[in-house]
Amino acid sequence: MSTPLTIPAALQAAVSDHPYPLLFATISGAHLYGFPSADSDWDLRGVHLLPVREVLGLQDTQDTVEVMYDPARHAVDLDLVTHDAAKFFRLLLKRNGYVLEQLHSPLVVHTTPEHAELRHLAARVVTRHHAHHYLGFSANQWQMFQKESPRRVKPLLYTFRTLLTGLHLMRTGKTEANLTHLNAEVRLGYLDDLMDQKRGGAEKEPFTGDVAFYEREYRRLSRDLEDARDASGLPVEVDVATVDALSDLLVRLRLKEGA
Repeated sequence: MSTPLTIPAALQAAVSDHPYPLLFATISGAHLYGFPSADSDWDLRGVHLLPVREVLGLQDTQDTVEVMYDPARHAVDLDLVTHDAAKFFRLLLKRNGYVLEQLHSPLVVHTTPEHAELRHLAARVVTRHHAHHYLGFSANQWQMFQKESPRRVKPLLYTFRTLLTGLHLMRTGKTEANLTHLNAEVRLGYLDDLMDQKRGGAEKEPFTGDVAFYEREYRRLSRDLEDARDASGLPVEVDVATVDALSDLLVRLRLKEGA
């Protein structure tokens, strides 16, 4: 069973030290997915706002800011990555499930009223084509699992986590990245066992089990996701009104920072 999550103070300090104002900062990675090991690093993701002078000027802009905290110096293994709002909004419109998960993460370190507005708008960018993101992500993780020697539990869990997130999105239109919550719907006992291994072990916890069984499950759930995509009532494309609303929000954010 998972235990309540205690968020280190260093995560809030990282937000406070960011060189730009933040729209939001949330926790992603294994802590969001529900199976962190004791030595798992902290993945902090978010959106920053470049000032108008930098956006309009000739100098290079920091569309992406990445800061890594060395655990030897900061007592926490932390990877902070943020994108400027314009880049993040474009990623939302490119059927990127990863940024949807960051935006909707319930593990919030920093938020703003516009964060809530963006969450509301993001519900309108979900299309049936988001299934391609999750099919591709799971395929990459499965290939990684197969090629590793020794094999690890982590990529196997990522394989199934992405498939179940995709299935949930196709069926409900809602983003859910926590594998414990997802598995409460499908009740696959082997996933509970794998999560217990990962939580009780190390980030590189070795896998011991029947690879052929998991391959059959991977293939079955991939077909289920393809079927759910084909049967989904989600739109095929994002409507123009949603793109206009995102553009309007971006302009308001820029003007607010330039005031």
